[in-house]
Amino acid sequence: MPSRNSHPSQPGLLWAIWACCAASTLEYIIKAVTNSFQGKDLAAMEQDFTDFHNMGWRNVMWQAIFIFLTGFVVFKGVQNGIERYAKILMPLLLVILIVLGIRSVTLPGAKEGLSFLFRPDFSKIDANVLISALGQGFFSLSLGMGALITYGSYIKKKDNLTSTAFSVVLADTLIALLAGLVIFPAAFSFGIRPTAGMGLVFNTIPMIFNQMAGGYVFCIIFFVLLAIAALTSTISLLEVVVAYLSEELHINRKWSTVLASAATLFIGSFASLSLMENTPFAIGGRTVFDLMDFVSSNILLPLGGVLIVIFVGWRLGKAKFFEEVTNEGTIKASLKKIIFFIIRYLAPIAITIVFISGLIK
Repeated sequence: MPSRNSHPSQPGLLWAIWACCAASTLEYIIKAVTNSFQGKDLAAMEQDFTDFHNMGWRNVMWQAIFIFLTGFVVFKGVQNGIERYAKILMPLLLVILIVLGIRSVTLPGAKEGLSFLFRPDFSKIDANVLISALGQGFFSLSLGMGALITYGSYIKKKDNLTSTAFSVVLADTLIALLAGLVIFPAAFSFGIRPTAGMGLVFNTIPMIFNQMAGGYVFCIIFFVLLAIAALTSTISLLEVVVAYLSEELHINRKWSTVLASAATLFIGSFASLSLMENTPFAIGGRTVFDLMDFVSSNILLPLGGVLIVIFVGWRLGKAKFFEEVTNEGTIKASLKKIIFFIIRYLAPIAITIVFISGLIK
């Protein structure tokens, strides 16, 4: 089995960014409970989102709470903490997304959003689009940061790594498409720009609920489950850091979790405060948040990815790779030769292109 140890720089930085973003979900749970979305138009929704980020220390407070929740689950371990919560809560989020998707596609003007999502303009597909797609796949699947290596070390011998990998990719793609069905038809229906970024979720979703029977209850459930979805992501990132500290530096799991959480809160606080208008927390014209996002997404992730595939393809070698994939010949893996060819020759080239492109941008 692969070692669960991975250098904590990539996941540590990404965890700080995720915790910063996830703070918004906790704020919006309170807004949903207090029914503060009722009767508001798009301009008011957008102003609420801006006002929250301008309340810098309130953002930091929610970030601290989110980091505490993440640390609590990781402290409980993989099976008793991470696996137990994910098995129950992720299916609930899927159900809510399906309900939202049905409502979204029935809104007036939703057809334009569906066309935007599913009717590609091939004239706009160039090298930059392909590179951006590779980068998005990297980020979405948590490649290059050690999360899959860490979780992979917990996989049982009887599990088929090839089928598990395909299942992860398929599930990730389906959930992304479902999220697109929720967001884009509603965005076009309410006149929201599809390039609005993180605001798409926090501005569009409440307006969908305002158009639904029982929207108050569904809104609360949605933002609670959205926070839980964000929590599963931060858990996977923190687990990498904790595994590294406990196994490489021999710090017990309790103190590894405390140290990693404290460091993340310290770094993440500057990222949160940099989201304010006229923030003093900027370096070279970039906010701390943007700088951390750039370094992690455009440098550390692809760099970690290319080092991983080079190690597997050239250092680990074909024989050891086949042994791991087939569990020493006890599991059938008909695609193992093709996968190894991709890892050894194609993946390093593709990831290097993403890496260089990110640096140029």
